[in-house]
Amino acid sequence: MKPVRILVETLVDQELTNAQMTNGRDIIARLDPARFHVTTFVVGTPDPDISRRPNTRLIRLPNRYQTIKILREFIFGNHEILFYVKASPASRWYVKLKSTRKDGRVTIGTLESQSNLRAEPTITRENIRLWEQTVLRCDYLFSNSNAVKRSLESEYGITSEVVPTGVDTNFFTPDRHRVANARPLVLFVGSLRHFKGAHIVLNAAECFPQADFVLVGDGRMADELRARAQHLTNVRFDGALSRTAVRDKYRQSDIFLFPSRWEGSPKVIMEAAACGLPVIARKDYQPETVVDGETGYLVAGDDELFSRLEELLTCPARRWDMGQAARAHIAKFDWDRITRQWEEIFLHLAARTNGGGH
Repeated sequence: MKPVRILVETLVDQELTNAQMTNGRDIIARLDPARFHVTTFVVGTPDPDISRRPNTRLIRLPNRYQTIKILREFIFGNHEILFYVKASPASRWYVKLKSTRKDGRVTIGTLESQSNLRAEPTITRENIRLWEQTVLRCDYLFSNSNAVKRSLESEYGITSEVVPTGVDTNFFTPDRHRVANARPLVLFVGSLRHFKGAHIVLNAAECFPQADFVLVGDGRMADELRARAQHLTNVRFDGALSRTAVRDKYRQSDIFLFPSRWEGSPKVIMEAAACGLPVIARKDYQPETVVDGETGYLVAGDDELFSRLEELLTCPARRWDMGQAARAHIAKFDWDRITRQWEEIFLHLAARTNGGGH
């Protein structure tokens, strides 16, 4: 069988930690090279798993002025499927040109957050418009959760299929030999932006001085949050960390606290669960990666969040049981399983495009 040729609009640089970029990288690394030829982009040092993958072509981009080179590959590249379309200038030009010329190649867009973008003040109107002109105009759309699917239908009247985000459960694993913390350690990982709820973590630190709180990440609220936490001796900011360093933080912690209200299917929840942590998250976006009361808690408001946190802080056995259940549940979202779903989709769409030739 002739391999399906896929162009993936992502960067596969080893040092990148952006969730969208790492998602694309994880899928590419797992696609069967006998069935799929992949072309993608790199600026710095490529991820070793991508470099070692047969049937892979890496296009090197400059640090700046990347649009023309990407667009050239979109238009003239030898591929049947353009996957993981981004809200980028190159995508906007390609989608516009595709509608005016005979281009039978398939475009696939993915949605990884709620579609009510205007509800989040840090997202500019220009960025929303770009997203509408690129991702939403793809031939096929896939949401990463049922809540994201419903949001797209509610906001735009557009339907999509669901393929979850995955997690590498061979990399994110519990530390079976870790020494228990003298004090419970509560971890937050995420961008320090208002909707992520890092300020709620500081509220929790004030309420529970018997526990330690670590925040991993950076963002526009960093200085404000650090200034506010100066009087809190049980709070530490560790900044942005590498993938391995973040895994170490999960392994050293006892509870994962994620007060964000506006999400799709957050990878950090999955990574924490894979490392055996009970997770406290919001009901707002109905994460399917948390089973309320079994692998952690989904809360409706801050009062319930603090109540559930207190319960876990005071009950080590409950933390352990939920952490074990979290690890077992998240195995359903392992990237190997999720990539098999993408393979079936690619084969189906290629066969349809080529009249059954694949």
